[in-house]
Amino acid sequence: MAKLVFDIETSALPLETFDEVQQEYLLREIQKIEDETARAVRREEILRQFNLWPFTAQVVCIAMLNAETLRGKVLFTADDFEHDAAEGGPVEFVPCADEVELLTAFWDVAKHYDEVVTFNGRGFDVPFLYLRSAVLNVAISKKNWLGYRFATEPHCDLAEQFTFYGVSGRDGAARKFNLDFYCKAFGIESPKSHGVTGMDVNSLLAEGKYRDIAEYCLRDVRATVELYRIWKERLAGIK
Repeated sequence: MAKLVFDIETSALPLETFDEVQQEYLLREIQKIEDETARAVRREEILRQFNLWPFTAQVVCIAMLNAETLRGKVLFTADDFEHDAAEGGPVEFVPCADEVELLTAFWDVAKHYDEVVTFNGRGFDVPFLYLRSAVLNVAISKKNWLGYRFATEPHCDLAEQFTFYGVSGRDGAARKFNLDFYCKAFGIESPKSHGVTGMDVNSLLAEGKYRDIAEYCLRDVRATVELYRIWKERLAGIK
């Protein structure tokens, strides 16, 4: 059965997006810090964390591949959202006018797949997509991707599989590493090898480098496909 492998990139919404009560709620922790320098540092840390929360950030890119054929799409928001259909190749880059169009296109693809593969998708990508779609009233075509945690169908989360569902805690033999570390350990080209990381998404977006974000997200998915193949060949079935 064909499996959809995907990854998302998110970008924080400006603080000014929120009203005074919301801003106070989001930043209330810093009011307890007396030192001005420490308060400023913590404020910047909180603003960076906005990227991680679906009520303070938006989805700006989703890359998808069929695990078997390696054909797929990369959906990304861009100011210049005219689609160049002549680009060709096994992966189609599709610029979108806004997040609603992007999410709508994603769920339209997702409905054709019964199974998905992610890296940390259960903890981040899937709940983020569900909540952003709900906020924007975008219809969700697949509502079972959080399902039963201790199963690989319909959702195989490799971050769960390589830690054996957190069997070792934070410091044991099966502690969790990031995708870059797993890739290097297994001889897979790291998605960060081209000098772009998830930490760069906000700045790339501000600079209008939408395609750079899309290509980085696709590298993440390609690495996830390779890691999935290794897991399936060498580790699948261990209980």
